[in-house]
Amino acid sequence: MKKVMVIGAGPAGLMAAEVIQSAGLSVEVFDAKPSACRKFLLAGVGGMNITHAEPYDDFLTRYYDKSAWLEPSIKAFTPTNLRQWIHELGIETFVGTSGRVFPEQMKAAPLLRNWLKRLKESGVTFHMRHRLVGLEERAVTFEHLGETTVVQADAIVLALGGASWPKLGSDGKWVPLLEQNQVDVAPLESTNCGFYSNWSDHLKQQCAGAPLKGVEFSFTLPDGETVSRKGECIVTADGMEGSLIYAYSKYLRDEINSSDKATLRINLTPDLSRDQLIQKLTKTKAKESFSKYLKRTLKLDAAKIALLYEHYSKHEFDTPEKLAQCLHNIPVCFYKAKPIEEVISSAGGVLESSVDDFFMLNRLPGVFCAGEMLDWEAPTGGYLLTACFATGHRVGHGVVNWLKKQSL
Repeated sequence: MKKVMVIGAGPAGLMAAEVIQSAGLSVEVFDAKPSACRKFLLAGVGGMNITHAEPYDDFLTRYYDKSAWLEPSIKAFTPTNLRQWIHELGIETFVGTSGRVFPEQMKAAPLLRNWLKRLKESGVTFHMRHRLVGLEERAVTFEHLGETTVVQADAIVLALGGASWPKLGSDGKWVPLLEQNQVDVAPLESTNCGFYSNWSDHLKQQCAGAPLKGVEFSFTLPDGETVSRKGECIVTADGMEGSLIYAYSKYLRDEINSSDKATLRINLTPDLSRDQLIQKLTKTKAKESFSKYLKRTLKLDAAKIALLYEHYSKHEFDTPEKLAQCLHNIPVCFYKAKPIEEVISSAGGVLESSVDDFFMLNRLPGVFCAGEMLDWEAPTGGYLLTACFATGHRVGHGVVNWLKKQSL
């Protein structure tokens, strides 16, 4: 019987293992950590967002310029297929108000427990605490309990993650191993992350940790298109964190890489038109401070008022008309993304040109890559996990087809 080695016991690796085992092949899973899916489990602590229920065409756009590359994988294992697969594991799902899909219990542990049980009962074997230290054709060198061991297989699946959350296993140390084999890899970079900005001492001292709610961010892309989105985030002592800023990670990072800085524009009152703002702002009171005036008329909190002062001087908003314009257009400059070991996910990885249609490495026939090792990225909202499952599923079929051809 043909033997397949899967290195990396995360969602992508385990999905590949399941597909390969179901084809009647022998599958052994290796992982550097003592237990499987550590990042997956931690991501599910606050509510496991497994996928998204938006229309398929909209869903695909969440992968930016890599949508066409990932489309065959996602088409073969759609968000609907993923939900059906979860149901087969005895876990129900539901769609939240935002369209995000969650397991019924909102946790990853029950799903993983049922999945690992099914994999083991089907014959998949697991070898934990095996850290990849060498790769040559279809021979792999592991460090295990202080000793090195070489394992060979007829095909290999690499599902080692990106470089975020290194304590959980995704440390990016596989990059030099592939580069030694002349595989082209885009640098691993932060995404779904916070960014640094040079705030004034006043804002740092008075507003660090304050939420920024009910705002709209806008960013102008190099082609002139403007991307706008409402939401919330947190003003930190050195920049911004939170879901809304994470959604702009790719745009900000790419612009910083190109120009050393990136400017995001914030609309502090997106639910009010310019005329509505002007109407409200004409209702002044004698002897009222400017801050109290803004709190009373627009219900602006201290963080929003501080952002206004951060980027405009008083003479620039000394009339209702000027003030309305400023409130709708606060420019915030960022100069650096948060360190990759602190972020939700990473961009970069094995280039599309380095693999075939089933993600087999051109330089290493019989060796496949899945999940975040590949050069794509996506925002939070279930898109990351869906693509990990989908690429693992496609790699599984790629391994089966490739081994069949080798037997002819």
